[in-house]
Amino acid sequence: MLATKRVAVTEPVWAELSDLRRPGETFNQLLAEMVEREKKARLIQHLKLIADEGDFVELPP
Repeated sequence: MLATKRVAVTEPVWAELSDLRRPGETFNQLLAEMVEREKKARLIQHLKLIADEGDFVELPP
């Protein structure tokens, strides 16, 4: 059974979210997709930081 939670947002944020929804898409689906995109973006940002600032050693073949 899925629990339902409520998230308070301002009218402008609600309007922006509504504009982002595709026809037939629920807010839950939209937010789940946005969460996945953010997680991927943060991972890529972290990997770039490691590549730029990491101290690597060469491994023998």
